[in-house]
Amino acid sequence: MPINTGNTAFMLICCSLVMLMTPGLAFFYGGLVGRKNTLAIMIQSFVSLGWTTVLWFAFGYSMSFGPSWHGIIGSPSYYAFLNHVDLGAMFTLGGNDAGIPLVVHIAYQMMFAIITPALITGAFANRVTFKAYMIFLTAWLVFVYFPFCHMVWHPDGLLAKWGVLDFAGGIVVHNTAGMAALASILYVGKRKVVENIPHSVPLIALGTGLLWFGWYGFNAGSQFRVDSVTASAFLNTDIAASFAAATWLFVEWTNARQPKFVGLLTGAVAGLATITPAAGFVSPATAALIGVLSGVICYYAVALKNKLGWDDALDVWGVHGVGGFIGVIFLGLFASKAWNPAGVDGLFRGNPSFFFKQCAAVAISSIWAFGFTYVMLWIIDRITPVRVTLAAEEKGLDAELQGEEAYPQGL
Repeated sequence: MPINTGNTAFMLICCSLVMLMTPGLAFFYGGLVGRKNTLAIMIQSFVSLGWTTVLWFAFGYSMSFGPSWHGIIGSPSYYAFLNHVDLGAMFTLGGNDAGIPLVVHIAYQMMFAIITPALITGAFANRVTFKAYMIFLTAWLVFVYFPFCHMVWHPDGLLAKWGVLDFAGGIVVHNTAGMAALASILYVGKRKVVENIPHSVPLIALGTGLLWFGWYGFNAGSQFRVDSVTASAFLNTDIAASFAAATWLFVEWTNARQPKFVGLLTGAVAGLATITPAAGFVSPATAALIGVLSGVICYYAVALKNKLGWDDALDVWGVHGVGGFIGVIFLGLFASKAWNPAGVDGLFRGNPSFFFKQCAAVAISSIWAFGFTYVMLWIIDRITPVRVTLAAEEKGLDAELQGEEAYPQGL
């Protein structure tokens, strides 16, 4: 198969955009925490850029996209250390004829693997030791991300063969990360030193801008070629984010009597997370509706979290967990072959079977991600303390764990 230079160039750009999302997430989370914990939360995102790449190179890509073992996981050895990959290898999995080199697919999917566990860190901000986090990062990728990546996105994957769809990561990325976040906060417990006021709203805005910008590569790039579906996914991404941002702003304005900038930014991320599984399967009008619904539902999910006393420090469950969950459900409702002939019609177009498959798939991913994460943290706690000491919380994790400070005293 000859290389399609247009598709290849587009995918390399999308790969770069998705890579940029992880630093964007670091800025987003860094602004939300207090001054003395800024570097501790940011390093948890940046270290994933390095360590997840190592794991992806060694066996992660092979476990995700290698020859299938009963539809659950790929062979860890087939592409290990990029075995069977050379300059002439093309990405043809599932009959893909986009004309992109295999190395492009490896790089693009690696960026998804990098950001997914980093999303979870916002839930247990200011409470987890770095050593425990590194073990967590490794085990979570191996036992949650890689299997669900394979089951959903490999043509021979269990859920893919069942007929489940997930355009760019509602199940694989957002729902699994959000449910892992919920398990984390319930296991680790509440912060002893609570800082609920963001130390830098401009940093949050910068992070949101980078996330929003990178999300075009996240969603549009998941078509793996340049065509009308690619353009539709691109537009749907912006529409959903914009409608969700405006909806969250107005709902919070009504309740708090003030228009909150952080609320606007959080709403945009909620809309982006919710449209992700459906971006290439629904119309722009549906994307607008999904944006409005996500703005309302995710806002009240965060309110429910607060009422229940869950210390999800940066609202990972309410935004990504709930957003990813309802996005998969909305796809089951609104999917339209008129907007993607390679897709399916949803419940509202006379296909209840697809809707129930989507519901079952997101329920399975939620249960496994939650259950495994909780048990995994218990096991890690037997190896090394998961939670930092009270003294570390009071002093700040930047100085106590990293030996560095974003804002040294007196400067």
